[in-house]
Amino acid sequence: MTRAWRKTVLYGLRYLLLGLAAFVMVYPFLFMVSTSFKSRSLALGDPTSLWPSDPTLENYIQVLGTENFARYFLNSAGVAVVSTALIVLLSSMMAYAFARLEFRGKRTLFTLIIVGLTIPTMMLIIPQFLLARDLHLLNSLPGLVPFYVGTALAFNTFLLSGFFQQIPRELDEAMMIDGAGPWRRFWDLIMPLSKPAVGTVIIFSFLGTWDEFAWALTVLNDVDNRTLPIAIALFQGQHSTSWGLVFAASLIAIVPVLIVYILFQRNFVAGLTTGALKH
Repeated sequence: MTRAWRKTVLYGLRYLLLGLAAFVMVYPFLFMVSTSFKSRSLALGDPTSLWPSDPTLENYIQVLGTENFARYFLNSAGVAVVSTALIVLLSSMMAYAFARLEFRGKRTLFTLIIVGLTIPTMMLIIPQFLLARDLHLLNSLPGLVPFYVGTALAFNTFLLSGFFQQIPRELDEAMMIDGAGPWRRFWDLIMPLSKPAVGTVIIFSFLGTWDEFAWALTVLNDVDNRTLPIAIALFQGQHSTSWGLVFAASLIAIVPVLIVYILFQRNFVAGLTTGALKH
């Protein structure tokens, strides 16, 4: 076997394995989309059939016509947008302080942030619940925001601080000569040059708050205050055999995440590859 032929075979095997891996990853999503367009009698039919023989929009019509579904969607949207905005603002300010400013205890504080990343979120449920009770934040949508922001700050601060350190300090010095203070350098220099990292933080933050289930289920009791993940879980319980309805509701819930990703996808890869590489 010649060297060129061997190289061709290796490339063929590589692409074959990658194709199989991609199919394994994508197939469950395709099956969910297909099932959402099937009638109830066909939903649990042949799992290898990805194209329904008689597609219907009945599942989506029923989901959108379900009482309070629109309210749950708006509840999740409001909480996710406000939480994401606060996460981006606060984590970028913290990251700027760690990356560009000098103050006493800087290294110790940053080490504590890194240590905080090792604590599983589920271990914080009880302490957070007690704190929310004492602050009278239980059973309210605004009460979700501080905890979503608090649990996301450590990772995003770490990500952004690594990116901020890659920006040449000579640019800071040039602005300082012109009389720019830390606040102006943050807004007019660091943030405009950090769009890839900020876009990555927006995607991660929105996805995390939009899909969050455990904490919302723990603190929300009022039916009108439920978020979309809770509504879908209860919807599945009410229609345990109507997988077409469940998948249709899940696909509707995916739409805002896809929109956010499409808007910031240009910055996503650059932010992942350049952030958090140095500190």
